[in-house]
Amino acid sequence: MPTDPFVTAIPADSPRQAQNLAPGVSLPPARPSVGDRPGEVAGPWPRGAGFGSPGPNIGFALTLVARARSRITLAPNEHEADAHALVAAVAMKRASLFGRAPVAADVSCALLVLGYEGPTSSDFLEWRILAGVDAAHDYRPGQDLCAQISPEDIRLDPRDLAPRAESIHQHLRASPAATDS
Repeated sequence: MPTDPFVTAIPADSPRQAQNLAPGVSLPPARPSVGDRPGEVAGPWPRGAGFGSPGPNIGFALTLVARARSRITLAPNEHEADAHALVAAVAMKRASLFGRAPVAADVSCALLVLGYEGPTSSDFLEWRILAGVDAAHDYRPGQDLCAQISPEDIRLDPRDLAPRAESIHQHLRASPAATDS
């Protein structure tokens, strides 16, 4: 059988990651990283409105929400893109509280908190529609909603969160998030 001329037959002939430096020459040790570039945050992450909770690869929540699309129950006159944006925002918040990238459990918690999965009152559905208007096109509805959700609630396991969902809905409905938009 013919062999490609660019494929080595003997592993010893394979390229290695050896330094190609002259004898007696070595690279200096790496310098420590210093955050002195423009736009870098010095010290702890600032707190306050609009800063959020940074986390690694939080955009993966959008992929997870797309995979969970069949589990999202929309109310009449509710846009699917707005629902996806809200679920992703809450999932991103939960993942960042744990200091990791989003996982499926973050989306499950977001679906429960927002009433897209499980029993939901009609009053909460009306509130959710108003709170999520243009969430797919504007960060503010998702940020406002996430600010109203208690970190203690969102950190719970989805099985522990399900029994508390109605009380979380009542808290969100009483918040000014939908009326401020």
